[in-house]
Amino acid sequence: MNRIILFIGFLLTFSSCEKFTEPEPQNNGSFENIYTEPILAQGFLMNGYTRLPSNFWNFTDVATDDAVSNDVGNGFRRIATGQWASNFNPLDQWQNTRAGIQYLNLFLAEVDKVTFDTKDPILNRMFADRMKGEAYGVRAYFMFSLLQAHAGWVDGQLYGFPILTTPETPSSNFNIPRSTFEECMKQIYADLDKAEELLPLDYEDISSPSAIPTKYAGTNTETYNRVFGKLFKLLMTGRIAKAIRAKAALVAASPAFAAGNTTTWADAATYTAEVLNRNGGLSGIAPNGVTWYDNRAEIDALGSGANPREILWRNNISSNSDLELAHYPPSLNGQGRLNPTQNLVDAFPAINGYPISSPLSGFNAASQYANRDPRLARFILFNGGTAGPSSSVINTAADGTTLDALNRDATSTRTGYYMKKLLRQDVSRNPLSINNQKHYKPHIRYTEMYLAYAEAANEAYGPLGMSPNATYSAYDVIKAIRQRAGVGLSNNDAYLESIKGDKELMRALIRNERRLELCFEGFRFWDLRRWNAPLTETAKGVSITNNIHTIIDVEIRNYQDFMRFGPIPFDETLKFSTLKQNAGWQ
Repeated sequence: MNRIILFIGFLLTFSSCEKFTEPEPQNNGSFENIYTEPILAQGFLMNGYTRLPSNFWNFTDVATDDAVSNDVGNGFRRIATGQWASNFNPLDQWQNTRAGIQYLNLFLAEVDKVTFDTKDPILNRMFADRMKGEAYGVRAYFMFSLLQAHAGWVDGQLYGFPILTTPETPSSNFNIPRSTFEECMKQIYADLDKAEELLPLDYEDISSPSAIPTKYAGTNTETYNRVFGKLFKLLMTGRIAKAIRAKAALVAASPAFAAGNTTTWADAATYTAEVLNRNGGLSGIAPNGVTWYDNRAEIDALGSGANPREILWRNNISSNSDLELAHYPPSLNGQGRLNPTQNLVDAFPAINGYPISSPLSGFNAASQYANRDPRLARFILFNGGTAGPSSSVINTAADGTTLDALNRDATSTRTGYYMKKLLRQDVSRNPLSINNQKHYKPHIRYTEMYLAYAEAANEAYGPLGMSPNATYSAYDVIKAIRQRAGVGLSNNDAYLESIKGDKELMRALIRNERRLELCFEGFRFWDLRRWNAPLTETAKGVSITNNIHTIIDVEIRNYQDFMRFGPIPFDETLKFSTLKQNAGWQ
């Protein structure tokens, strides 16, 4: 009986208390909350930033003649050796960027309904303007990334991607055809126009009301700085929008795409000069820009979103040793993942500026690393070179006795070289005393912009000609870049002087300087494709035995000609009948 009474008591207790019998409402806000809680609306915009393709290193160099990987599962190694397909594409930008664009379109559709401040309508408008400008700029960057990865020819027409400027809903028509490359470029330019119209050149605190734009007349400096001040550095700005325009124009004017759109080399030179002029022209070239990744005091002192002189736009600083773990040689407790090729080593000139193929270079194959461009020892770890916090000597020879030796272990080099660039040499990966250091990933470096101008100006005006809005030529830029690197200082760069009247030889030199200055930063693969240059050059290395250097073939490149243009994802073409695949891909 006592058990029956107890059971009835439990029933009465639970039946009289609704919270035990009815599920709690989920703690989720409604979509409409974004209108009164600005931080929720801003989340759509921030989702775009977190998806930027340049947020992380991806080392597409492994798919080129510049590098191989000792990781058999590396996606870029697999595509370079014949496994690239529309249903296996490590270079895919379709899903990520399309998702980012959707979030930005949602934000742009709703931002004017958001209340950022209930009392000050000017402040409210400034916040809305700034964030709309950011969204347009980031959306343009996504569209540029889509073009670079997925543009291609179909039935004699150069196509880009489906242009979407409004958010898709469950009732939307998703079966939208790709727009032409020209239409995509026009949309990118239009978005960048809006970004520049709405954003300041840079985020800086002002001290005088005279610096407030007339459209915000009536506000004060404190309120203006609250929206457009220094606290917002690293976000999209007018300066960054100009640089994205220059990047997109350089691609559009290149041989692979030029026949399918109206952007010219002159346009690319003009847009890039607009960026460089705001950096002081030639005088803006950072003296320490070659070693931007290991300028330790400079990096350690960065704060509040400040940029080093070499950097136009970067991501946040993080304290880690991930790059060193992946790319230090095994003797320094690294995995040696990216192995530079002999092809790239041979691209570094002699210190007097002559290519090593020239008799005037003084190159000696028996001591091939002597009297070379100083960037070689800075960027590439070769046999007898030093690395790590103790400047350890690294032996990569085939008859070496450590795991650093050629093909000794799964983490050993396959080419006789390890990557040194991008790594801070004060990092220790000793398991007993791991020493993390500060790193950052650039989105855009000024050196990229200077080299882009040199390329476009040479094509449009010749080596000594200048864009109408510039006071410097392709020759001037390349001379300054090489002087900074320490090349040709003893002879006034006699090689450069000998070719400064020859457009084709200058083109080759500019492309080579781009190869060297931007190596391992993810440019080489896209450059070769936009230049219509060969992708099939065999990756070579060096085998050293008894101090005798023997050049070896390391990896055969297996690209077909149609692979100059990347595929549309296979599953997307299955789902949407109007989405035409690029020629050659299934």
